[in-house]
Amino acid sequence: MREAIGIELEIISTAEEARLVVAGCAPLLHPRIPYAIVFDIGGGSTEIVWLRQGGPGELQSRLDILGSVSLPFGVVTFTERFGGIEVSPSVYRAMVAEAELALAPFEKAHGIRRQVRARQVQMLGSSGTVTTLAGINLALPRYIRAMVDGSILTFDQIELVSRHLAGLDIAGRAANPCIGRERADLVLSGCAILDAICAAWPVGRLRVADRGIREGILFDLMHGQGDGSL
Repeated sequence: MREAIGIELEIISTAEEARLVVAGCAPLLHPRIPYAIVFDIGGGSTEIVWLRQGGPGELQSRLDILGSVSLPFGVVTFTERFGGIEVSPSVYRAMVAEAELALAPFEKAHGIRRQVRARQVQMLGSSGTVTTLAGINLALPRYIRAMVDGSILTFDQIELVSRHLAGLDIAGRAANPCIGRERADLVLSGCAILDAICAAWPVGRLRVADRGIREGILFDLMHGQGDGSL
């Protein structure tokens, strides 16, 4: 690769990807809620991270990743398989069901719902899906990062926006200024994956992050980290 383009590329592992996503989003985590689910719905995969952070009396920067998983589907792969132009209710339910099935082993391994029931868990979403839904929920005339990043979406709001989008045709979705033509066929796949995540871990609300791996890399460079610690 260096010979072809003159740049040395490093392919990171899924564990390193999870660490960088968490590092990039860490400033948005509430310091008094000990556990967090951080997720990123990508194009070809969906990353889920389960972590614990230090309490108010501990170092705020201390984050322990308890587990992570990279699911082999995202908005592009689901759209390629299920379609994105006309998505019937049965097709939408099939996408949700497949995502829920894929999440089940991670829940079984970590018992996250137990901590959710104890109100010890916060949720943070870093992906085009959640930022798009946040922009629509805020009725923005165009996507404005400063208003979306760090905002809150309740699960009720997610359901309302998802239902609204599912009731539109492809032209209707494309006409929304926070979606556009480029994402009009992808957004329902993202909504289905998000619905599955919300059903698996009913925290009730999530914080929206328009940040992720890129910011994690920058934080590493700023703090001289490259050893995989948080």
